[in-house]
Amino acid sequence: MARIAVIGAGMGAMAAAARLAVAGHQVAVYERGATYGGALGRFERDGFGFDTGPGLLHLPAVYRDLFLKTGKEPLESRIALAQVDPASRHVFADGTAVSLPNASRAGVLSALDEALGEGAGERWSALVNRARDAWDATRRPLLEEPLWRDWRVLGRDPYPAVRRRGLFGRGKGPTTATLDDIARRELADPRLIALLESHALAHGLDPRGAPASAAVLPYMEQTFGSWYPRGGMRALAEAVYERCRERRVAFAFGAEVTGIVVRDGRAAGVELADGRGAEAEFVVAGLDPARLPALLKGSDPYGPEDVRPRALSGGCAAGRLTVCLALRGARPAQTVHRTVVHAADRAAELAAVFGDGGARGLPERPTVTVLRPDDPTSRPDDGHEAVTLSAAVPVPCGADTAAVEAAADRMTEAAEAAVPGLRERVLWREVLPPADEAWIPAPALAGQGGRFLRPGNRTRIPGLYAVGGRAHPGGGPAHAGMSGAIVAGLIVNGDDWRGSS
Repeated sequence: MARIAVIGAGMGAMAAAARLAVAGHQVAVYERGATYGGALGRFERDGFGFDTGPGLLHLPAVYRDLFLKTGKEPLESRIALAQVDPASRHVFADGTAVSLPNASRAGVLSALDEALGEGAGERWSALVNRARDAWDATRRPLLEEPLWRDWRVLGRDPYPAVRRRGLFGRGKGPTTATLDDIARRELADPRLIALLESHALAHGLDPRGAPASAAVLPYMEQTFGSWYPRGGMRALAEAVYERCRERRVAFAFGAEVTGIVVRDGRAAGVELADGRGAEAEFVVAGLDPARLPALLKGSDPYGPEDVRPRALSGGCAAGRLTVCLALRGARPAQTVHRTVVHAADRAAELAAVFGDGGARGLPERPTVTVLRPDDPTSRPDDGHEAVTLSAAVPVPCGADTAAVEAAADRMTEAAEAAVPGLRERVLWREVLPPADEAWIPAPALAGQGGRFLRPGNRTRIPGLYAVGGRAHPGGGPAHAGMSGAIVAGLIVNGDDWRGSS
């Protein structure tokens, strides 16, 4: 039995902690904040409740596996998890709207043909089929296995629209196709382009620079479905936390780690802000790998040949501006859970968020995601409704409170396309801008020379591992959960472990 210190109580860190505890290790989690769950936060006031991070779960098999492997019971024994159907409704700039069924390829094709014209569904379906090829080629190395030491092969885009020889086009050099390139070439219709690129934007990605393989994002959603837990995504965080506690993982909150102890070239524990120390044979860092050198007193845990941590610089990171709306009046029957109201001027939105020519700012008319869960736990009674709006904004988005409130006004106005009469129903609102370093970590993607990969879970310091959305295999609840599974596999089975079978 080894002592293991885990830094942070995010979803990846807790997933690792639960698996390591079941393997017989003594696990202690040190979290500088007051609670657990990382990005899966919740804002509550006057009987209303709102998710403040991701609002839906994709790839629920990740957490089903976690609960089976750490307790031989289904995830659904802990949370009420239901498919959202329709998966989403999209309102485009020209006023056209389409509702897409959950996890139904044929249904999506039919819905797009009916709403956008004959042939629209077939064009979308053809692109998703190519995305499936990219998914099949990269699922294991980008989701189930430790980052390959020869990671550069993943810098070649597996999206098959540009024909390359071999699995990743070995010997042909990296492709440079972007998501925007394939959208314009293969979809043509600006509404289909907006549909595709909204998936990238929701993950903080600029479609003009993201690799063509980012088409796997709508593929995953359309294939594996969209799921919502009663109580919001925070309920999933609570369930994982309770599983850790049941497996005797120790948690210390308000415990900031200020240093990682290295002894004889190996991680040997952590130092805390209050002067205490904790000895450990392994340290699992559930934080941005870019912070590791400071905790290691200047030592770099990654070599020059490794995937480097992404520094928040250069004006290219997107965060999430969230507006929580408490509404008077009942949620109407047949209300769609998630509606995406697309921006009228796509180019202007991308320029504002990602800084074309250095001119970054809050977009005048952003793409707004409107969440209206049919969840009694989100409202004080059935005569009220909780609605959450979110939009991609630059990080940092500035300290000008008036500008942020004005952006929230514009988001609320846009959301009336999803909630008629919205502004007249508002009892109160809470505007939650992203913290200065709270950029949205996207899932790792192949292509573009490896720029969209995340630092490996193994570091150059024996006994020190990185976990969570900013390490391999990237961001989002499911990917964070897989990050935890990979780190636990490396510690339990050794650094030569190649991943789940």
